[in-house]
Amino acid sequence: MSEMWHGCLPDTEYLEITARSGHRYGVWVTTPPGYTESTDPLPLIYVLDGNWTVGLTAPLIVSQADPYLTIAPYIQVTIGYTGEEAAAWAQIRNRDLVPPGEPIGDDTLATLAAARESGTMTQEQIDAYLAELKEAHADVFLDFLTDELHPHLRSKLRVSESGHGLFGYSYGGLFALYSWLRETGVFASVGAGSPGVASKDSQIFTLLDALPEPDGDAAAPRLHITLNEAEVLGDIPFYRGMARHVLTAVEQLHTRGRSEQVTHVLLRETHVTGLQASFLSYLKTCHLR
Repeated sequence: MSEMWHGCLPDTEYLEITARSGHRYGVWVTTPPGYTESTDPLPLIYVLDGNWTVGLTAPLIVSQADPYLTIAPYIQVTIGYTGEEAAAWAQIRNRDLVPPGEPIGDDTLATLAAARESGTMTQEQIDAYLAELKEAHADVFLDFLTDELHPHLRSKLRVSESGHGLFGYSYGGLFALYSWLRETGVFASVGAGSPGVASKDSQIFTLLDALPEPDGDAAAPRLHITLNEAEVLGDIPFYRGMARHVLTAVEQLHTRGRSEQVTHVLLRETHVTGLQASFLSYLKTCHLR
């Protein structure tokens, strides 16, 4: 990165990698304070939607040195898009973060129609947004993270054998929840901020129905879910519907005996301002010394 970007995001290196799927990704790797002086291997925490999130989450790596907190050291790996796709990340992400077969709910269609009427989105933008939703492949992106990117970074960095984490927000939160339900074995903890469960027929509920009984394994991955007060109680139907679906999923997880693995917090934020607070909540809950 340029010297200017290094000034904004110290101890961050940028690389680009082409997946076996043919898709190309930008990856920001941020190391914590004292990393160069240490020889200790550290876990990786993957953060999605990098074109938006890197500037808000990567600076929080200094929280590891906060004497009032007990956040364990980690290396942050933030994943986004490159080239022309970087400018269109808000629609390209649908391809990677939404589970295959995920229905496009009525609230989503109504929200897009309202965006067209208000001039916030053009019909061309809406068509491109829906096209990515209809060809969603979170399964392919998850395989890229676990089978390609993770081994690559382990070969380049001083990485621990365990303790890795995944954090996503909005559709990234949907992906995080999907990944936890898929039980890949890579992530010791998963943070799902305001998961975009936009339909009562979501694939999330299909995976919940197929979830096996807990086996009492103390090392089972943690899941931390956050919602924002404005989503639950605000006047935007899409977010209220999303919050209802997420709360239904949380209730089903508790009913299935997953209370020991699942934590949740209601933040006093909006859907936009909740990203940073959600990430910090995940760190303080799931990634402790």
